[in-house]
Amino acid sequence: MPAEAARRLVVGRLRKPHGLKGDCAVFPLTDSPEEVFQPGRRLWMVDVGGHEVGEALTVERGRGYHREWLLKFVGVDSRSALEALPALRGVFVAADAAELTPPAEDEVYTHELVGFSVRATDGTPIGVVSEFYDLPSGLTLEVQGPKREFLLPYRQEFVQEVDRDTRQLTVTLPEGLID
Repeated sequence: MPAEAARRLVVGRLRKPHGLKGDCAVFPLTDSPEEVFQPGRRLWMVDVGGHEVGEALTVERGRGYHREWLLKFVGVDSRSALEALPALRGVFVAADAAELTPPAEDEVYTHELVGFSVRATDGTPIGVVSEFYDLPSGLTLEVQGPKREFLLPYRQEFVQEVDRDTRQLTVTLPEGLID
């Protein structure tokens, strides 16, 4: 029987190459990027549907840069080597959940939602939940799409189904939300 695949959580969205020495700008989708993007951490590129794209990358170095993080991966020593990676733009990076600090006792529900794939009722991938906000109008999800993020109210008329086993939300988007 094959070994069970490690559970991975999306921790960032790859943005673009930075400079000539192989650094990549990453928009962090975690509250602790300094912990997640530390040297030696293995990251997997995943598409908007949560499927792996290419081989695992190991962080050689990382540092905060404005709202983003600049990451240099082991063996990726030039801009051209970085650009040669499959599907560099529009993908996310994920880390093994077992290697990340578990959420505090009062953050279990957040932990379940963050990293969920968001799909339309017809199965079309829309994005990945990166955060939630408890606003006066109710719980609101921040969803990272392939090009930008958007806010989705966590209400029965929009969230049709929650599947914890596949870590997927099936939603009906309000008209004009991502147009």
